[in-house]
Amino acid sequence: MPAENNKNQRKPKQPVPINNTYGHLQPQALDIEKVVLGAMLIDKDAFSMVSEILHPETFYEPRNQMIYQAIQALSLKEKPVDIFTVIEQLKTDGNLEEVGGPVYITELSQHVASSAHVEYHAHILQQKFLARQLISFASVIETKAFDDGVDVDDLMQEAEGSLFELSQKNMRQDYTQIDPVLKQAMQDIQKAASRADGLSGIPSGYTKLDEMTSGWQCSDLVIIAGRPAMGKTSFALSMAKNMVVDFNVPVAFFSLEMNNVQLVNRLISNVCEIQGSKIMNGQLAPDEWNRLDKNIRSLEGAPLYIDDTPGLSIFELRSKARRLAKEKGIKAIMIDYLQLMNANGMRFGNRQEEVSTISRSLKGLAKELNIPVIALSQLNRGVESREGIEGKRPQLSDLRESGAIEQDADMVMFVHRPEYYHIYADEKGNDLHGMAQIIIAKHRKGAIGDVLLNFRGEFTRFENPDTNSYLPPTVGGEILGSKVNGSSIPPIGDGELPPPPSSPLPF
Repeated sequence: MPAENNKNQRKPKQPVPINNTYGHLQPQALDIEKVVLGAMLIDKDAFSMVSEILHPETFYEPRNQMIYQAIQALSLKEKPVDIFTVIEQLKTDGNLEEVGGPVYITELSQHVASSAHVEYHAHILQQKFLARQLISFASVIETKAFDDGVDVDDLMQEAEGSLFELSQKNMRQDYTQIDPVLKQAMQDIQKAASRADGLSGIPSGYTKLDEMTSGWQCSDLVIIAGRPAMGKTSFALSMAKNMVVDFNVPVAFFSLEMNNVQLVNRLISNVCEIQGSKIMNGQLAPDEWNRLDKNIRSLEGAPLYIDDTPGLSIFELRSKARRLAKEKGIKAIMIDYLQLMNANGMRFGNRQEEVSTISRSLKGLAKELNIPVIALSQLNRGVESREGIEGKRPQLSDLRESGAIEQDADMVMFVHRPEYYHIYADEKGNDLHGMAQIIIAKHRKGAIGDVLLNFRGEFTRFENPDTNSYLPPTVGGEILGSKVNGSSIPPIGDGELPPPPSSPLPF
């Protein structure tokens, strides 16, 4: 008998092994979902406290999503939110029975006695939702990474773009009471007042321009635009030289058009006053070798950080800029030029939408790092088809590929050389030989207008018009509209006047 009992006795079940890789439960907090919905049913102000935090998809339980949608609809119609109105709205939506009927709605209101902690609980749900999104994102990338037919570089761009979209959707800036902002504003005013030059931002090195802008301001997106051959890159490099050499301001220069050696060759030509063609072929006269040896030392150790990654994406730029800000303390970013950037990994209906995303991202980067971002931009061909002095002046509508550039920018300025179009005097009779107009067409924080600068094309250099060498912003008088008597200045490596528009220079 004992033997028979032992025979019939069942062996204990072995525990089933759990796959820790795929056996996880998705992040969720169903009890808190009920508490949050219940709080909205008993307190008319609860929804307004969490409406910016929560969306229907934030809720894990599908029926809770439907109930929150009903509450959103009532709020949109400015109707009260309570048990009875929510039940009626669910009836109208055809979802009442699917959520569990009036019984479930009543149970929700019984889950909570007060709405005191509804905002705290809403943040918990938002974090759970974000965690689920990250899990889904990682799962998609993991699946594609196992596929031999997927290009890894393309996958990295897609991953970066998707993660950027995810972070943008979940970014939320809270309000700030005015007192600390007032304190910061007063400190900025006092700091500007204590400076001899009266600037509140980073000086460009151009007297009249700095007077109009008060320097490049933190968190501003500045667009410098122009047609090919106007000297946009030369202007940006001249400013970068002034900032890093004369003012020791760390600058990051992202060059998508030229490699770093070409860019530095232009800087050498600028600083040493040696023609660009001679820098390229090395045929320097003895006095030029002396100038090279003497002046190039000013560039050594300068806090200028050049990145010449071709086809740079906005996501790569943001990552590199953050690292440079943390490790090198950069105070300004320059980009040459905006239309060569991309937003790989994100889907767009057309190129205009992509450029709009790039433009918004640059403005967001300026605000995040609290430094000016100066981006060069192309203009469309509309300028070439217009006639007369005024017709050749660039306009905001000439910005290429996207109106969002104009909207996002705090300042838009054009580099314009009338001499290129064989216009040698302005409407006031001022001599424009060898002159460039810097046209401030949009300025959120100040005046708009024109600034005249000398353009020395053979040295790829822009100068204050009352000097043959750089003047700091504290020196010099009124320069706008001053007459300059001199011969026309040839472009780089050329002894002739600038070519007509049909054969533009490559810079």
